[in-house]
Formats: sequence, C-alpha cells, structure tokens
Amino acid sequence: MKLSILNLTKTEIGKKELPAQFHEEIRADLVKKAVVAIESNLRQPYGADPMAGKRASAELSRRRHKYRGSYSLGISRVPRKILSRRGTRMNWVGAFAPGTVKGRRAHPPKVEKIWTKKLNTKERRKAIRSAISATVIKQLVEKRGHKVPENYPFIIDSKIEELSKTKEVIDALTKLGLTQELERSSIKKVRPGIGTMRGRRYRKKIGPLVVVSDTCKLTKSAKNIPGVEIVKVDKLNARHLAPGISIGRLTIFTENAINRMEKEQLFMNIQKIKTPKVKKVKETKKVTKKSKPTVKKEQVSKVEQKTVVKEEKITPKEEVIKPEEK
Repeated sequence: MKLSILNLTKTEIGKKELPAQFHEEIRADLVKKAVVAIESNLRQPYGADPMAGKRASAELSRRRHKYRGSYSLGISRVPRKILSRRGTRMNWVGAFAPGTVKGRRAHPPKVEKIWTKKLNTKERRKAIRSAISATVIKQLVEKRGHKVPENYPFIIDSKIEELSKTKEVIDALTKLGLTQELERSSIKKVRPGIGTMRGRRYRKKIGPLVVVSDTCKLTKSAKNIPGVEIVKVDKLNARHLAPGISIGRLTIFTENAINRMEKEQLFMNIQKIKTPKVKKVKETKKVTKKSKPTVKKEQVSKVEQKTVVKEEKITPKEEVIKPEEK
C-alpha cells in the first residue's frame, strides 16, 4: 500500500510504500488485552483503614448475672453500645458489626491487592501492529468519531518536527485539513456524577496523534494544543493508538518515523542470532624461564668435540727442519 507524502502546505511531494507493520490482521481482542494491561499497571493501590468501624466500645454480655447483659431479653447477638440507661434497662444501638450504622465493612479494599497484569512480548507486539494497521483504514477512523480530511491517510514531511512555536503547528495542521478535528478536541465538559470530587472533573475529547522519529522541537511546541499528542516511534503502545479500547485513532506519521520503523524493524518478531563469544589471549612481553631453549650437556660436548677435530684437520703440518750439511 502506497501513501502520498505531503509537505506543510498540503502539496504532494512523492509517494512511499508502507512497511510490513501496516499490513497486520486487525485483532480487537489483542488490542483490548494490551490496553487493559497498560492501564492496570498505572493504577495506584488503595485500601481502607484497618481500624475503620472498630473504634466503638460495643460489648454485650450473654451471661446470666451481668446486669448489663442481654440474657433472657429475646434480642439478637449483635454487638451493641449503650447510649443511655435507666436502672438496669439499657438503650442499646448496634455497632462494630457489618450492617450496623458506622460499623466496619465485611470485605474492605486492601492495599496488598496486586493490580498489575502481565502480557507476552509477541502478543504485545502483535497488538501494536494491528492497532497501527487500523489507523490507515478511513472507515474505522470515522467510526471512532474523528473528523477526517478527504485525502486521509497520508504521510507528512519531516520538516514538521522542526517547528518550535505553537502557532506554527496549529497553522500547519489547519492547512492539512484538521480544523474540524481541532475544534472537536478542544471541547471540555464537566463530568456528571461523583467523579467530579475525585480528581476527574472534566471530560475531554481525544484528538490526532503525530508520530515522530526522535525527540524534537515539536514535542514541546504542540504540548499545549488540546487533544493533540506527540509520540516517538519506539515509544508507541496500544494505549496511544487505541485509547479507550476503541481502535482507529487519527494518526499522522512523519517520513523519518516510517523510515526508522522500516530500518529497525520495530514491533516485529525477529530472531536474533547469538554469536559465540571468543576469549582473546593477552600477549605477554615477559618470557618465562621455561620458554627459553635448553641445550643438553651431552649435545654440547659432542658439538665441541666435532669443532676440535675439524680444527686439527685444518691446521697446517709442522715443517721438519733438516740439519745443515757441512
């Protein structure tokens, strides 16, 4: 599948073939599993006070001779506290037990509970690939609620990563045909219900996702635009691509991001061949005594004998001096 590459003024520069990550089968069940695992790992453990509902002095005796006991009164064995009394007649009110006013809970939430969930690496990678392939299908993106431009999907030029001002980023996105999407994601409403008191007062729409190759100026300049999110390619996960477990988020990839994805084979199951480690032998300058060539005494004596014999042969003969004749 080929996509057109657009510059910041919405003019087509060229076309590019998408890598294998965009041709994965869409598996909504795997995406859901991956998103639930990410969100469960982000949860903060919470629990009730272990002494909650147990601070009342609710003692009620069942013995016969206790004047404050409940013997022969025909009442249940619920622990009670005394509010007032008249002689031996007590004004009891149930306390401490579950089901009573301001009593303890039967099974309160505990801090020891483990919220984290694990996921296999191949399942996680396949979930990311299927979520990536869903972003290219225009029908799924429109079904999610995004205001999609006519020429979607497309690849944007890598010059957008160099924009350092928020105004420049908004102008570039409006020229690409994302004005309605930016208006939709800027809406902020008050959440109904008790969630307003628990740190989630407002509800916001999720806007477009821009995937860049590496850390750049765009990560800071587009930070203040409501709904817009900037993510590096190697940091992509299923929650970025399918927030709320609904696949098909409006995503725009830069040219360098796709090149890096193709070059490094990100989110692909590639077997790495392990090369055996060879230990290097360190060369020592010092020569040990054992390494010196040793000559036996017998050999030395034989060699000396040969040299002596040869010298005797080579020496000239002594001349015999004859006596002078008279």
